[in-house]
Amino acid sequence: MAAIVLFDGECNFCDASVQFIIKRDPKGYFQFAAQQSDIGETLKHQYKVPNSMDSIIVIDQHKVYYSSDAALHISKHLNGLWSYLYMLKATPKPLRDVAYKFIAKNRYAWFGKKDSCMIPPPEIRKRFL
Repeated sequence: MAAIVLFDGECNFCDASVQFIIKRDPKGYFQFAAQQSDIGETLKHQYKVPNSMDSIIVIDQHKVYYSSDAALHISKHLNGLWSYLYMLKATPKPLRDVAYKFIAKNRYAWFGKKDSCMIPPPEIRKRFL
């Protein structure tokens, strides 16, 4: 069973993050959906994700991860040294989330915003819901 990453489809940083994950996840553990898509909206409703949630969201084995927990859960499944980032889980969540929320709050200003979601290339399109 694959985990699902719900990302902000209008965010350039989020798009780059999805591409980063894809390159380091050759087994295809993760599938992806933009939060703004029909499937993204359905999953957010199904898993009772608050509308105010301004975070990447990971759904894995019917458990939902937000903010720094989501980012660390992703890192745990990536190839190479990236999986060692999961050790940051030992850092208290409030501290991790402060850093995460700072980046999330500024992502549009720093990296820009798209008018629409990306269209993935054919070789990875099957990983998008």
